[in-house]
Amino acid sequence: MARISAAPAGAADLLSVLNEDYAIQIARDWNVKASGAGYVTRFEVDADFVKRYAPQVVGSAMHRELWIPAEELDEFNRHIAGPIEVTRAFVKNG
Repeated sequence: MARISAAPAGAADLLSVLNEDYAIQIARDWNVKASGAGYVTRFEVDADFVKRYAPQVVGSAMHRELWIPAEELDEFNRHIAGPIEVTRAFVKNG
């Protein structure tokens, strides 16, 4: 079964972004700078289950996320349908 890993201790909620352009921006522009690499993943979640999370706009209209509380991650994982695919990878040069 595909699943999202638990956040590190003390981390906040899982922020699941709702479009690929925003995911690319995070992976390429923020994660590479912070940790040397960033990845874009794609997966499907049962539509009836995910309705409980209202989309949050955190910048422009493209910056839409679902905020999944850390304590609900196991239940969220049970509703992932199919594989989790890595669609893009960005790595710091040199």
